[in-house]
Amino acid sequence: MANSIKKATRESYGEALAALADENPDIVVLDADLSKSTKTELFQKKAPERFFDCGIAEGNMIGIAAGLAAAGKIPFASSFAMFAAGRAFEQIRNSVGYPHLNVKICATHAGISVGEDGATHQCCEDIGLMRTIPGMVVISPADDVETREAVKAIAAYDGPVYLRLGRLAVERINDPDTYRFEMGKGIQLRDGHDLTIIATGLMVAKALAAADLLQEKGISARVINMHTIKPLDQQLVAKAAQETGLIVTAEEHSIIGGLGEAVCSAVCELCPVPVVRVGVNDVFGSSGPAEKMLDLYGLSAEHIAQQAQLAWSRKK
Repeated sequence: MANSIKKATRESYGEALAALADENPDIVVLDADLSKSTKTELFQKKAPERFFDCGIAEGNMIGIAAGLAAAGKIPFASSFAMFAAGRAFEQIRNSVGYPHLNVKICATHAGISVGEDGATHQCCEDIGLMRTIPGMVVISPADDVETREAVKAIAAYDGPVYLRLGRLAVERINDPDTYRFEMGKGIQLRDGHDLTIIATGLMVAKALAAADLLQEKGISARVINMHTIKPLDQQLVAKAAQETGLIVTAEEHSIIGGLGEAVCSAVCELCPVPVVRVGVNDVFGSSGPAEKMLDLYGLSAEHIAQQAQLAWSRKK
């Protein structure tokens, strides 16, 4: 793991957008008065005539984005996840999803790792909300390298996308010289035969660390980075289920409606095996430093390893 470098995925998002400004004149960027935090200000500096600050009016921002998409533009609309997915859900469903318009909803500050901003801003329901919209692609990158490649991929993709990004600087796990992003295709990072850990977002690095802890106990854990939650790579999930017989999912999201439930659905239909979901357990967040929040809510390598070991002992 290239963990000497730490960077927030929101920062790479802003940098990737700025890089695309010169490459594609059809890309436009909208923000809801949070451009310094979402890092869309980097695009604004490069192409101010194609940047629109819509103010604290997320629903209107999505409506404008839909209109721009209908006119042939490629709009990237950004705000915090709580406001982008939560406050603007109806506009996303009816103005973007229903007509299947080419709008990219790029939501930063997702999950418990928003930290001191507290429960009102710690959106752990957004993946569930976006998964329910027909035709919506849902992506949660693991690090800065994956984020940059995901931004390029969704700019080239014709259709609505929800890109989930974080505030916290996270470990780099991918090699920028060799990494390739393919929408809808998970990536096996480590092989193993006793169980499989399927993780998304910042939990991928923690899943790799958990695999190291399990290895010390003689348990061989396969690790999969599931950056695209919808459409889910069902073939990779079924292969892992068949070959290891046990799956543990890890996500910085509620265990209701997120990666865990998506994997459970695939496993039930294709290759029934036990699935243990590690995530936020049907509770609201609280205020505190980001890493402490992750530990408090069981989103740590140690907790993943504990849950995996317990499930493995039952499997035996």
